[in-house]
Amino acid sequence: MTLAAIAEKVTSNVEKVIVGKHDEVQRTLIALLCRGHVLIEDVPGVGKTVLAKAIAKSIGCSFSRIQCTPDILPSDITGVSIYNQKSGEFEFRPGPVIAQVVLADEINRATPKTQSALLEAMEERQVTVDGRTTVLPQPFVVLATQNPIEYEGTFPLPEAELDRFLIRLRLGYPGTDAELEILDAQRKQHPLERIGQVVSEAEIVSAQEAVQDVYVDDLIKRYVVDIVAATRNHPDIYLGASPRGSLALFRTSQARAAVAGRDFVVPDDVKAMAKDTLAHRIIVSPSARIRNVEGDTLISDVLGSVAVPGATVRK
Repeated sequence: MTLAAIAEKVTSNVEKVIVGKHDEVQRTLIALLCRGHVLIEDVPGVGKTVLAKAIAKSIGCSFSRIQCTPDILPSDITGVSIYNQKSGEFEFRPGPVIAQVVLADEINRATPKTQSALLEAMEERQVTVDGRTTVLPQPFVVLATQNPIEYEGTFPLPEAELDRFLIRLRLGYPGTDAELEILDAQRKQHPLERIGQVVSEAEIVSAQEAVQDVYVDDLIKRYVVDIVAATRNHPDIYLGASPRGSLALFRTSQARAAVAGRDFVVPDDVKAMAKDTLAHRIIVSPSARIRNVEGDTLISDVLGSVAVPGATVRK
């Protein structure tokens, strides 16, 4: 099965549950294909948790949920070693992060110490507890949610944590027709209970490897680097995107091209993924923040200021 066919099957299956959000579902799948993680920032009730569960069921992967609260401890996430009196040895009890699809619900309600427990898992795909290192199963993706409206009792994610998320999404409210369809679909039973696995874990891992083979012309690479460099020189951006931002934009552009059935990246792929991969990595200057300027707006300005490369003959 081709990568585009795999993406189409998973997207269509998830859209039986998440109605009217084709682009958002596809971007979540793109992050999975890039072995990246997703920060879903939106108000309660728009389907953030359901999206994570639908993705897990569609690809037949194990799913775990971490309900982040101020009193949750790092060991509640990574696991803990418990002394067994019979054997006289410590036994490791794995935490919820040792799964393939991990939902960190309301991640900004956890303390910074607990948030940092996810850093090793997200970047190195392993957890270390009491000197014991456990490699996480593949594929592995963290889908974290946070409410951008309510800040009381929350701990804003530090830049190092935000930088670990490949993309940031906002689902938004459904349209009128989509919301009517949601009402009809959930009249007797939640559609999440009716969907099943449509692709195997092996096919997802194979697709992740195939994404890396998508051709990227040198001019496209320069375009990616120029966009990221422009975020570091914009007058309304206090801190621009890091080289990890360049890699994120590069990888997601490859995945978007592959999902579209192409084996090469075009400038439109880069433009389409720029906001999702870079807006949460920049720090808006205080003066721009006073004017209520957001990161998405600044990335749009950057895209408008960087010249788009022309076409060259592929060798």
